[in-house]
Amino acid sequence: MPSQSPEVRAHNFDEVALGYTEAIARDEAARCLNCKNRPCVEGCPVNVDIPAFIEQVKKGDDEAAFRVISKSSSLPAVCGRVCPQETQCEARCTMGIKFEPVAIGRLERYVADRHNEKENVKIEKPAQNGHRVAMVGSGPSALACAGDLARMGYAVTVYEALHTAGGVLVYGIPEFRLPKAIVAKEVKNLSALGVDFQTNVVIGKTLTVDELFENGYEAVFIGSGAGLPNFMNIPGESLKGVYSANEYLTRSNLMKAYRDDPVTPLQKGGKVVVVGGGNVAMDAARTALRLGADEVSIVYRRSMEELPARLEEVEHAKEEGIVFRLLTNPVEILGFNNPDDPRDPKNGFVTAVRCQKMELGEPDAKGRRRPVPVNGSEFTLEADTVIMAIGTSPNPLIKNTTEGLTVNNHGGIVVDDNGMTSRPGVFAGGDAVTGAATVISAMGAGKACAKAIDNFIQSKGKDCQ
Repeated sequence: MPSQSPEVRAHNFDEVALGYTEAIARDEAARCLNCKNRPCVEGCPVNVDIPAFIEQVKKGDDEAAFRVISKSSSLPAVCGRVCPQETQCEARCTMGIKFEPVAIGRLERYVADRHNEKENVKIEKPAQNGHRVAMVGSGPSALACAGDLARMGYAVTVYEALHTAGGVLVYGIPEFRLPKAIVAKEVKNLSALGVDFQTNVVIGKTLTVDELFENGYEAVFIGSGAGLPNFMNIPGESLKGVYSANEYLTRSNLMKAYRDDPVTPLQKGGKVVVVGGGNVAMDAARTALRLGADEVSIVYRRSMEELPARLEEVEHAKEEGIVFRLLTNPVEILGFNNPDDPRDPKNGFVTAVRCQKMELGEPDAKGRRRPVPVNGSEFTLEADTVIMAIGTSPNPLIKNTTEGLTVNNHGGIVVDDNGMTSRPGVFAGGDAVTGAATVISAMGAGKACAKAIDNFIQSKGKDCQ
């Protein structure tokens, strides 16, 4: 896909990938074999009819292609950008057996962008069925659930704790990977379907789940995500200049910390160390670079083969000059301390990270080789900012303020095969259940819960007859 050159994009927040032209899209679509057994559809968590939409692109009818995708996906412009297609639909592509798989994700992005370029696209609001459902959170699982229920005629209200709807799509994923105007457009489309978005409402504080039922909602879907950052619990994590990736990215993406006079600032410049190897780590590292860092290092305790981030994101990070320090693990964060002058402005700030080299030992329970420290290999890495990107856990607020919910050892809400929690009428999906996962898997959970909520409410109505 055409993209900005690394030298240019490392200094701006514009989208890196520029998208397919019509000619490129038609050529790529022509590579699809339109297989009868459709393995790519099985690889899609929301079961988009991939051969059918690509066939329409091949014919030159991009709007028909969009209609095909929209039957299964509420967020095609988003999914076309951030879904790990290489491990899902494209991993099943028959063309990929001998050649490069068809670029399904890039074609989805092309189709969605072509549709969104049109002005005054009329969206028919479905007839209301008289039932009300509440969504907790406005991330991908809740948006998918809300969209499907709205199309069935439900009056859906989405409650978002922050001031902008979109959840992790707006606070977690940087502009250069997912422009916020695209998320806003998707939210606007759902509003046109009749979905009501209420921002600055913290369920568990402003309102409780019990109060939602008292206010007339017949079911509640919890899609509050996994916003509780994990830390390593090593010395020095409380020093100034140590951030969780969640905080760092939220300040940049949502609070506009990149501006010259931000309301919610970030420490900029200097040397930045990002701990972790996932997509969030790549996002944090590349954001730090764009905010003016002199050097950005990714510190990851395994090798490049085990790095969990998408290959495309790793390649982009390397091209932009991010340094990868692999088989390396932090053991302490060091800070400046001048006891002779407690007024020294540098007191309490990060100065370095003490690290230890690692080697891969025997496989762990998940089959990955376990990192083992190398004796006598410690060294010090200069740093002005440290960003912890080692995963997140579900926010405990909902389970702490809602009676009758069962959670597992990792804080995830326990649900049955239909997505219902241990409390009747309360459903949950996405990262609030599984812990941090992909956008498309969260959407798949939201869509499944929409069907289950419909069945739950309709069966209650039959019981009353």
